[in-house]
Amino acid sequence: MPVFFISAEQIRNGTLTISEPLLTHLRSSLRIQVGETIRVTDEHRRRYLVEVSHLDRRELKGRILEEQVAPAPNRPRISLGQAILKGDGMDWAVQKASELGAASVTPLVTNHTVVRPNPSRQGTQQSRWQRIATEAAQQSEQWEVPQVLASCVAGDFFKRPVEGALNLILTERYPGQSLASVVMPQKAGASIRIAVGPEGGWTQEELEQAVNGGFVPISMGERILRGETATIAALSILQSRLGELG
Repeated sequence: MPVFFISAEQIRNGTLTISEPLLTHLRSSLRIQVGETIRVTDEHRRRYLVEVSHLDRRELKGRILEEQVAPAPNRPRISLGQAILKGDGMDWAVQKASELGAASVTPLVTNHTVVRPNPSRQGTQQSRWQRIATEAAQQSEQWEVPQVLASCVAGDFFKRPVEGALNLILTERYPGQSLASVVMPQKAGASIRIAVGPEGGWTQEELEQAVNGGFVPISMGERILRGETATIAALSILQSRLGELG
């Protein structure tokens, strides 16, 4: 059973109240019944075991049985800048990045991006990716909801410095350090930003913008990977080196 994200305001006097849209998912998809238990997590990183005591078309009510507080974060947070991929590639990348513990995903418009955001639908698309990220984080029992930020041009992403962050850009056919050898920050308050390009690769101009913005070119070897595959591989290596996988 996934761990569902709720707001702390939904809990009053030891009772949790759930309405739409999560209610429909619990009733129709998971067919939750009175007497069963679910697990939920709020924005304060508190997790609850809840016994369902009432269920109808308008709301679910449950009694808090147990409360657990998340351990203090002791690893750097990873922020992903992901070039927008065609087809269902972007959905896949957002989903897997969330499962692998990325704290945020920024969709990037690059010179080789095939599918470009329609300004009139940008909010709708961002909401869709946010829903995918939330569902993936619930399924993988994360403590926090990954944030899908508004799309931006890659050059602008490279110009947004984050103090103390390790900035990495995944490259192909370009001299760069191995991702396995880059010195990892260890402090809990540190952060890692990694940019993954489109299937057509970064242009020379974009690489120069990244380097000028403090990004370190990184290589994962001689293989040329699809965009979503490169994202999964890079995040897996990072999390393994940080002690989150393996």
